[in-house]
Amino acid sequence: MNKTEPQTNLEARAQLFKALGHPVRLLIVNLVQTKPRHGEELAEILNLNPATISHHLSQLVAVGLLTLKKDQYYHTYSLIGDVLKKTLGEMIRLPQAGLMADVEEDAYQNKVLATFFRHGRLLQIPSQLKKQQIVLHRIVQEFEPGKEYSEREVNQALIEFHDDVAYLRRSLIDHGLMKREAGIYWRVVEAMEG
Repeated sequence: MNKTEPQTNLEARAQLFKALGHPVRLLIVNLVQTKPRHGEELAEILNLNPATISHHLSQLVAVGLLTLKKDQYYHTYSLIGDVLKKTLGEMIRLPQAGLMADVEEDAYQNKVLATFFRHGRLLQIPSQLKKQQIVLHRIVQEFEPGKEYSEREVNQALIEFHDDVAYLRRSLIDHGLMKREAGIYWRVVEAMEG
């Protein structure tokens, strides 16, 4: 697959929605959907200047909604294929492989980690919940799944990140990333992905 194809496809779809985002163009599409029409006819029906109609028609042709056929002195416009029979979901959906080639899923996560960590040390604990979850998911990676830790071992690991080990320890429990029972801590299996 061509690396630029998903982006081009995305741009083409955005242009289609932009073209449909004007009331006059929506009226034109509805009129042409019933039967092919020429520009002067549309101008008369919509009570608009032929130049204005021509402008709107050219935008609908450019995005592939309408086609034009020269018929003596007139240009007759008709709907192309079954483009309007597609659902909204079908029109906006891109193939996952194409989308992933152009959009880095972890961009937000990487930005948060770069903002809050310096040389592996947590500069401050984020106040926003979503950012705090990202930071905690990073910290919990230091604990091996299936291994049990004493509170002292947990504190020794957490002090490497930030001085407020009590807050971090409590947050790891509260966010369901670690469990605690009788002073023994362990990493929750679901926390392995994150």
